[in-house]
Amino acid sequence: MTAPASVANLDPGLLSDMLKVAGTPGYVRWADQVRRTGGCSDPIHISGWTVAKDKASGQILHRYSTADEPGARLRIACGNRRASRCPACAWTYSGDTYHLIRAGLAGDDRREIPASVREHPRVFATLTAPSFGPVHNRPTGRSCRCGAHHQEGAAELGTALDPATYDYAAAVLFNNHAGQLWQRFTTRLRREIAAYAGLTQRELKEEARLSYGKVAEFQKRGAIHFHAVIRIDGPAGPLSPPPSWASTELLDLSIRAAIAHSYTSVSVPAVADQPARTLRWGTQLDVRPIKAFGDGSDITEQAVASYVAKYATKAAETTGATDTAVHCRKCRGTGLSDRYDRPGSTLSRCARCHGSGLHEDLAQLPVSEHARRLMGACAALQPLYQDRPLTRWAHMLGFRGHFSTKSRQYSTTLGALRQTRADYRAAQEREARGLSDAEPDTVLVLASWQYAGHGHTPGEAILAATIARDIQLNRQTAREALPDQLSLDGAAS
Repeated sequence: MTAPASVANLDPGLLSDMLKVAGTPGYVRWADQVRRTGGCSDPIHISGWTVAKDKASGQILHRYSTADEPGARLRIACGNRRASRCPACAWTYSGDTYHLIRAGLAGDDRREIPASVREHPRVFATLTAPSFGPVHNRPTGRSCRCGAHHQEGAAELGTALDPATYDYAAAVLFNNHAGQLWQRFTTRLRREIAAYAGLTQRELKEEARLSYGKVAEFQKRGAIHFHAVIRIDGPAGPLSPPPSWASTELLDLSIRAAIAHSYTSVSVPAVADQPARTLRWGTQLDVRPIKAFGDGSDITEQAVASYVAKYATKAAETTGATDTAVHCRKCRGTGLSDRYDRPGSTLSRCARCHGSGLHEDLAQLPVSEHARRLMGACAALQPLYQDRPLTRWAHMLGFRGHFSTKSRQYSTTLGALRQTRADYRAAQEREARGLSDAEPDTVLVLASWQYAGHGHTPGEAILAATIARDIQLNRQTAREALPDQLSLDGAAS
């Protein structure tokens, strides 16, 4: 811990467990495992062995078994992207997202993305949700509608001024259909670009390609919106120059026209007491050019990449909701049993959740009242819209899409970035084992691994958090020592 007083204030049982862990003969190796996971707060435990043999002679070149590890287990990082679950693994995911987005803006020779991609028309667009009712906010130069001047970070920001009239149903339905709205937007955007260029859809495919990378973010009011890097390439993607008619101005106009078009909407039919709705993007559309180097008036490649990476590790917990699922696993939130009472009968209510679709009592959850109402709206609407997974995604306020996505040829992939890191670590391991000179195709590797658990004991969690803080401090110190290098401060926050 950071101070003796902190240790003195610990629960006696927790302190005893912490001292027990620190006093075991295998503590140094345990701490080394935690460091190798980056300070993961919920590591995966595996047990097993691996043997490397020379294919020709059968000579054993290396042997490893977890039998000699603390607790006979090896700990590996959980890989969770959410900062609320595991800050260490989220930091890695954030860094990967940063490099993925920036590679599509500045190029990356290792990924065969030329630097000439900087010359392609590209903008940073923010697509927001419409209004579902007035909420507490901090408007510039005046007070909130409630008459108060709210402080930044105040708990009431984003909550409904009048919960009785706020359209919680429309809010969660919008979140649930956001992915479909995005798909319709990109389809219409291609048509608008073709129209401005005087081309048919087929001719556009032969001259240009639309590429994008985007991230979803929850506003304080619990509505999803998207931040997207949108770019016009040649027909071969970033490897080919865009056509002469392509420009940032044309892309800007096309985006605005696509958002305003009636095609870029989703119709939800009337059912029971719910009226028919037409879900559309909000009027607060922001489209800004991206510059290679900042001049104080436009956003830069680094700023965009950092911003996108920052929100790739966040979810609905930023609005006061929970970061764990609340639906019934047995019925997957539908409230219906997967068994028939008798042949020819209809599905019955789920026996576990009694038809509610929930395995948690929303009234007892430590969430904000605004988030509770949105989560409750998901459960209440599920029987009316049985084709929509609302209760299953109640903890996400109805949103069911991926938080960061990209078009196929925007840039590299997260998988490729992870593979590069894995190859680098494998090369380090081969060198440490004395196998760096052996040709890979001459070595036979045999292995057997089993899942053995996850997480830390309470005492281990305290010690692991201390190690994680040291790792984070070292990273911050390294970034501050290299002021001319691209920073990941925004991405890792």
